[in-house]
Amino acid sequence: MTRLGLLGTGIGWRPEIAEAVEHMPGVDWVEAVSENLCPGHLPESLRRLRERGVTVVPHGVSLGLGGADRPDESRLTALAERAEALSAPLVTEHIAFVRAGGALTASPSLEAGHLLPVPRTRDALDVLCENVRIAQAALPVPLAVENIAALLCWPGEEMTEGQFLYDLVDRTGVRLLIDVANLHTNHVNRGEDPARALDELPVEAIAYVHVAGGVERDGVWHDSHAHPVPRPVLDILADLASRVTPPGVLLERDENFPRPGELEGELAAIRETLEKAGATARGQAAAATSAPSPTTSGTSRTSRTSRTSRTSRTSILALTPTHTPTPPADPGRVPTPTPTPDPGRVLAPTPALASTPAAAPDPGLAPARQRLALAQAALLSALVAGTPVPEGFDRVRTGVQARALAAKRADVVAKVAAELPELLGAGYRAAFLGYARGRPMTGGYRRDALDFAEHLLLAGHPRDARTRHLLRDWWLERSGPAPRSQRPAARLARVTRQALLRH
Repeated sequence: MTRLGLLGTGIGWRPEIAEAVEHMPGVDWVEAVSENLCPGHLPESLRRLRERGVTVVPHGVSLGLGGADRPDESRLTALAERAEALSAPLVTEHIAFVRAGGALTASPSLEAGHLLPVPRTRDALDVLCENVRIAQAALPVPLAVENIAALLCWPGEEMTEGQFLYDLVDRTGVRLLIDVANLHTNHVNRGEDPARALDELPVEAIAYVHVAGGVERDGVWHDSHAHPVPRPVLDILADLASRVTPPGVLLERDENFPRPGELEGELAAIRETLEKAGATARGQAAAATSAPSPTTSGTSRTSRTSRTSRTSRTSILALTPTHTPTPPADPGRVPTPTPTPDPGRVLAPTPALASTPAAAPDPGLAPARQRLALAQAALLSALVAGTPVPEGFDRVRTGVQARALAAKRADVVAKVAAELPELLGAGYRAAFLGYARGRPMTGGYRRDALDFAEHLLLAGHPRDARTRHLLRDWWLERSGPAPRSQRPAARLARVTRQALLRH
């Protein structure tokens, strides 16, 4: 079985910090949001990083593996294409649902625009396992899935997070992307103990680790990826690194980007945390080795128990031998030596280049899929369409989550359609939040931007005639009944008209 070198320390690649990332010292690899990449037109910054031998891992956010429906084939194909375009050693996604409704519930399809938690029930686990197997069969490289942050608790959960993840790995052989910031978020918001989660989950299955910052408001921790990494998150990273040597650790930052020096400082803090945890683990292992044993038989039993436990946990990670050819080595890449594990310390195995045979859909899962579909649709409808909160959910937390979804929706629309906040000025946010209240997103964010503009125009807004004309032109450019003429004369006329309206 072919195995890969360690990833090392990396940072999330974002267009806003692309140049800074290229010049940061000690960045071994980067992760890029898959949906923001076009395989045939990769950003020049990523091309240059690849030419230098920097590994690029595509990170998906829209598959919805925890949803009731089977993964969409076109989304899987898109993720596979990006993995191949980047010569990525693996791809990653989330244990979450991002849409609900549709055929399984005979109701309109709704989009969350965000990662929402999966109930930790047997039904949800059965559905997730089949969805993961479907994704594994469709992808050319191994898949790792990430634990997410949550504001809400599902009523009637049957497992802890660690138990849920352990069973998922046991049944599918999937790798884990453990986000220690999300463990901290769930500690604050749901009272879950990060140490217990690490005790229960199969740390040997870790592909790599995410580290990120957030902010606490009114007793609720928001996993914003827009603030510095706090000490408690680094402490959880240290706890994890004292148990296992993660193949890679990556710093995430999505908003409010600081100066490059501050990001470099956070990367240095991550490296220092890993080094100290490793030194502590080595010291404890050495002390345990040198300590005299009370009895030979006792030592034998302890050793036997330790080996048996480790063997049983590692055995669940066996992957199907691959028939996929190994991508050609990058000539500019300096191979990363694989360190020898410290005595008594687990070295997390790096992902193998393996594919999983396609699994036929299990007809016996249909009832579980429908039950999960109804539960997820009821929750998502309450969050984005203003319907009653399902029984058993905390109404206050549901309201917090609903407002957070609307705020994120406004922020992302402002990014994908930057002309809208420019046209509407200070009134953009209030106008969008008013529109979003009771008007769920049924497509992507670009569709949402067009629907928002149409909503304003039909209501006779903005009141200023010139701004309204400009908004109408913007909307027609993108959603008119027929493409607007691109002939030079027609384009000049439109530009002239817009210039006149501004004065």
